[in-house]
Amino acid sequence: MGENQPVGALEPIDLLHLDARVVGVYLVETDDGLALFDCGPSTCIGALKSGLAARGLELTDLRHLLLSHIHLDHAGAAGALVREHPTLRVHVSEIGAPHVVDPSRLERSARRLYGDDFDTLWGELAPVPEANVEVVGDSVVGLQCFPSPGHASHHVCYLHADGTLYAGDAVGVRIQPSRHVMPVCPPPDLDVEGWFRTFEEIERRQPERLALVHFGIADSPSEHLALIREELAKWAERGERMEEAEWVAAARSDLEAAVGSEAEHWEHAAPLWQSYLGMKRYWDKRLEIA
Repeated sequence: MGENQPVGALEPIDLLHLDARVVGVYLVETDDGLALFDCGPSTCIGALKSGLAARGLELTDLRHLLLSHIHLDHAGAAGALVREHPTLRVHVSEIGAPHVVDPSRLERSARRLYGDDFDTLWGELAPVPEANVEVVGDSVVGLQCFPSPGHASHHVCYLHADGTLYAGDAVGVRIQPSRHVMPVCPPPDLDVEGWFRTFEEIERRQPERLALVHFGIADSPSEHLALIREELAKWAERGERMEEAEWVAAARSDLEAAVGSEAEHWEHAAPLWQSYLGMKRYWDKRLEIA
């Protein structure tokens, strides 16, 4: 298939999760047919099917599901999709694979975090049969694949031959066309130092554009990485010395200054209370090691 991409591939399918332009997934042409990059939660399967239909496609036209990581806004629907489309191949990191095969531990953790909102936000978390799961290596159906920890220890990115980096959450949130970039720092395994190394790894590969799940295509990777470096460093410094109310207020003030009335919309994609919890856990672990 070479460097050719399907028509409209670089426009995300908007899953309309909570609102428009919060969660978007991408069609990707591979060496073995059509793939979907991330799939969103089960609550958005209807929107996914509608988005595919608008491009003249059905779920069964997909051969592969490329997962960046197993957080529910990116991968929650994987098991339900495989149940409908039993030949779909699900590509995921070695760390993430056991949790898509048996998502019970992931669901328990998420239910503790989201409480009564879990079912409304995410819906069913169905297992993916082990036979459908492919642990990623350096190459996945013709795309380069590499570990990209920081946001999560099991995160991976995929680089297409056309220069598009399918980035998941590795480069944060940037709801197009905004110039602002915001990290996403949920618990349990935020790694600030590892995330800065991931930025270096992305730069080394020189992508031409970044496909963001939250939300859209960023055409200036160098500028984008400079912006997220600055914001992540600020968040980490504050996380070491601020309690939750002060940290969230500071982050929200920055966000409102940058995007104005869109701030609440951005928090649908990356809740600040959740990022504080991730940052607090990160610093608590640092103190334990010290």
